[in-house]
Amino acid sequence: MRSNQVRLNNGITIPVIGMGTYSMENDRKTTENAVHMALKIGYRHFDTAKIYGSEPALGNALREAIIDGVVEREDIFVTSKLWGSDHNDPVSALKQSLQKLGMEYVDMYLVHWPVKLKPWVCYPVPKEEDFEKVLDMEKTWFGMEKCLEMGLCRSIGVSNFSSTKIETLLDFASVPPAINQVEMHPMWRQKKLRDFCGDYRIHVSAYSPLGGPGNAWGSTAVVNNPIIQSIALKHRSTPAQVALNWGLSKGASVIVKSFNEDRLKENMGALDLKLDDYDLLEIEKRRKCEDSFFLRLIFLYSIDKNTFSGSNMLDAKPSMNKTKQNLKTIRC
Repeated sequence: MRSNQVRLNNGITIPVIGMGTYSMENDRKTTENAVHMALKIGYRHFDTAKIYGSEPALGNALREAIIDGVVEREDIFVTSKLWGSDHNDPVSALKQSLQKLGMEYVDMYLVHWPVKLKPWVCYPVPKEEDFEKVLDMEKTWFGMEKCLEMGLCRSIGVSNFSSTKIETLLDFASVPPAINQVEMHPMWRQKKLRDFCGDYRIHVSAYSPLGGPGNAWGSTAVVNNPIIQSIALKHRSTPAQVALNWGLSKGASVIVKSFNEDRLKENMGALDLKLDDYDLLEIEKRRKCEDSFFLRLIFLYSIDKNTFSGSNMLDAKPSMNKTKQNLKTIRC
């Protein structure tokens, strides 16, 4: 296994640096050009979702690259996600995504959020009245497992799930999630969640690993942090590379979004950096941010916190079942 990949609990490997394709502008040609640039630089892991609107552009760029012999399909790792309005039928939702991508399968299909939205909700930041009161996650996960069984995806996982929500999911899952994709960076370290996922061999993949600068909800607090900057100066690297390498040092993969060629190269350069124990200790000593995209979503858009913490979010405390016992016993 190459050093820039990690093995998941189902045996397949995933490149540790991925390119995110969400863009508020969602210009198809710009996205396609960026994907072509990323492929030339060496990116092989691409992250999209129905709600991003980038599936057609990503799929077209990858198809062109495959036809031109730039890359083989087997060398690419593509992730897409089930939107909250599609929980009733993950199979149909994934088939629609595959049609937009022009692919026979994706490598990873994630439940985007542990919330169920009304069928007509197709915008990234739902209003409070858009949420359904009850989420039958057991039914949703059965549909996800069906996608896997039908060969529509190679792996299934979750996104934005807490430890408690994953623990409940494991109570009824025949196939455990391979990944939990969450916001994670040096100022929002997710230690408890990382430890929990490690116990159950669930890989943590970090979105907004630089704090999301340039996005409406993002912040420059990570790359502008004096400790991050001083470590970058010490290693003759950049703050972005330090932040990304911190995530890699914790065993996570990182999904970083840029359509700029220089930044794409810079981000990939994080693989060449090696933070020492002192660097990591200095970062750990920093007080973590008291907010994240998840919390900003709640407060900035006046979403009732009960929507995220009630029974529909799987907060009941479960007992251990056979799936969980097996996951804890079989360690990599």
